[in-house]
Amino acid sequence: MTRVALVPGCLALLPEYASLDDPVEELRSACLAAVAWLNEDVRVVAGAQGARVASALLAEVGAAPTSSAEAAYLIVGNGSARRSEKAPGHLDPRAAGFDELLARSLAKPDADALGALDRGLAAELWADVDPIVESADLLRGVDTVAIDYDADPYGVRYWVARWAQRA
Repeated sequence: MTRVALVPGCLALLPEYASLDDPVEELRSACLAAVAWLNEDVRVVAGAQGARVASALLAEVGAAPTSSAEAAYLIVGNGSARRSEKAPGHLDPRAAGFDELLARSLAKPDADALGALDRGLAAELWADVDPIVESADLLRGVDTVAIDYDADPYGVRYWVARWAQRA
């Protein structure tokens, strides 16, 4: 069975940003559960920031990145960071529509729609979708979908999702 999980590249998930009061406790819990679900051999698809987050999450659950063809996949990406006035990128009215399209395409999943995401618009909205676009074909023919987290704390849209495909 092929397993694929999506987590956001949220820096608050890194150990060096930990504090006594976890500002992303629910998100962290969902991310750790999804990464643990992948099992031990995991291929990471992420940009530089996402790779840091993936390494920290994998280490926390006792897994390691691999290049094995039999590995599960961990995709690190997120929606826009311009969903509110207090968001890192401030409010952009296009953010909600972009994120809703992305949310529908992740939940369905729609590999064609994910592969065709407008990367230029994503960059303007501070959305980290390149790993999602590059991994879209992994979601063709999946049997089960679980969206474990879907929220926009601090004006940034995050998802934690899991997909499985029986061989």
